[in-house]
Amino acid sequence: MFRLWGKIFQNNHMKKDYEFRDSSEDTRTHKIFRGLEEICVQFDLSRPIWLDKNIRDFKRHNKVRFRQDNFVEEIDFDYLEIQVLEEDS
Repeated sequence: MFRLWGKIFQNNHMKKDYEFRDSSEDTRTHKIFRGLEEICVQFDLSRPIWLDKNIRDFKRHNKVRFRQDNFVEEIDFDYLEIQVLEEDS
Protein backbone atom coordinates (compact mmCIF):
# COMPACT_ATOMS: atom_id res chain seq x y z
CA MET A 1 0.00 0.00 0.00
CA PHE A 2 1.24 3.47 -0.91
CA ARG A 3 -0.05 6.34 1.24
CA LEU A 4 0.42 10.07 0.64
CA TRP A 5 -0.77 12.66 3.16
CA GLY A 6 -1.77 16.14 1.97
CA LYS A 7 -2.13 18.98 4.49
CA ILE A 8 -3.01 22.66 4.21
CA PHE A 9 -1.45 24.98 6.79
CA GLN A 10 -2.31 28.53 7.71
CA ASN A 11 -0.70 30.46 10.57
CA ASN A 12 1.13 27.28 11.69
CA HIS A 13 -2.14 25.36 12.08
CA MET A 14 -3.29 22.47 9.93
CA LYS A 15 -6.61 23.52 8.39
CA LYS A 16 -7.33 20.50 6.16
CA ASP A 17 -5.86 17.11 5.51
CA TYR A 18 -6.49 14.20 3.18
CA GLU A 19 -4.85 10.80 2.83
CA PHE A 20 -4.42 9.28 -0.62
CA ARG A 21 -4.08 5.48 -0.82
CA ASP A 22 -3.00 3.43 -3.80
CA SER A 23 -2.42 -0.29 -4.01
CA SER A 24 -1.83 -0.45 -7.77
CA GLU A 25 1.33 -1.85 -9.34
CA ASP A 26 2.15 1.54 -10.88
CA THR A 27 5.50 3.30 -10.36
CA ARG A 28 6.19 5.43 -7.29
CA THR A 29 6.38 8.57 -9.45
CA HIS A 30 2.98 7.89 -11.02
CA LYS A 31 1.47 7.28 -7.58
CA ILE A 32 2.89 10.56 -6.26
CA PHE A 33 1.51 12.57 -9.18
CA ARG A 34 -1.86 10.80 -9.05
CA GLY A 35 -1.97 11.36 -5.28
CA LEU A 36 -1.13 15.04 -5.62
CA GLU A 37 -3.84 15.42 -8.25
CA GLU A 38 -6.44 13.76 -6.01
CA ILE A 39 -5.38 15.87 -3.02
CA CYS A 40 -5.77 19.03 -5.11
CA VAL A 41 -9.24 17.91 -6.25
CA GLN A 42 -10.25 17.28 -2.63
CA PHE A 43 -8.98 20.74 -1.61
CA ASP A 44 -10.33 22.45 -4.78
CA LEU A 45 -6.85 23.65 -5.81
CA SER A 46 -4.99 23.92 -9.07
CA ARG A 47 -2.00 21.61 -9.25
CA PRO A 48 1.21 23.21 -7.97
CA ILE A 49 4.31 23.59 -10.10
CA TRP A 50 7.30 21.50 -9.02
CA LEU A 51 10.36 23.75 -8.73
CA ASP A 52 13.91 22.38 -8.41
CA LYS A 53 13.89 23.11 -4.67
CA ASN A 54 10.68 21.08 -4.25
CA ILE A 55 12.17 18.11 -6.07
CA ARG A 56 15.32 18.20 -3.90
CA ASP A 57 13.29 18.46 -0.68
CA PHE A 58 11.01 15.61 -1.69
CA LYS A 59 13.90 13.32 -2.64
CA ARG A 60 15.67 14.08 0.64
CA HIS A 61 12.76 14.02 3.11
CA ASN A 62 9.80 12.32 1.36
CA LYS A 63 7.98 15.55 2.15
CA VAL A 64 7.55 18.85 0.30
CA ARG A 65 5.82 22.18 0.85
CA PHE A 66 4.19 24.11 -1.96
CA ARG A 67 3.87 27.85 -1.29
CA GLN A 68 2.34 30.68 -3.30
CA ASP A 69 5.21 30.68 -5.82
CA ASN A 70 4.23 27.10 -6.79
CA PHE A 71 0.67 28.06 -7.73
CA VAL A 72 -0.56 30.09 -10.68
CA GLU A 73 -3.71 31.14 -8.82
CA GLU A 74 -3.81 33.03 -5.54
CA ILE A 75 -4.02 30.74 -2.48
CA ASP A 76 -5.68 31.59 0.84
CA PHE A 77 -3.32 29.55 3.03
CA ASP A 78 0.42 29.51 3.76
CA TYR A 79 1.38 26.20 2.16
CA LEU A 80 0.29 22.76 0.99
CA GLU A 81 2.45 19.95 2.30
CA ILE A 82 2.53 16.41 0.96
CA GLN A 83 4.31 13.58 2.73
CA VAL A 84 4.79 9.91 1.91
CA LEU A 85 3.48 7.90 4.85
CA GLU A 86 3.93 4.39 3.51
CA GLU A 87 5.68 2.85 0.56
CA ASP A 88 4.93 -0.45 -1.13
CA SER A 89 6.92 -3.30 0.34
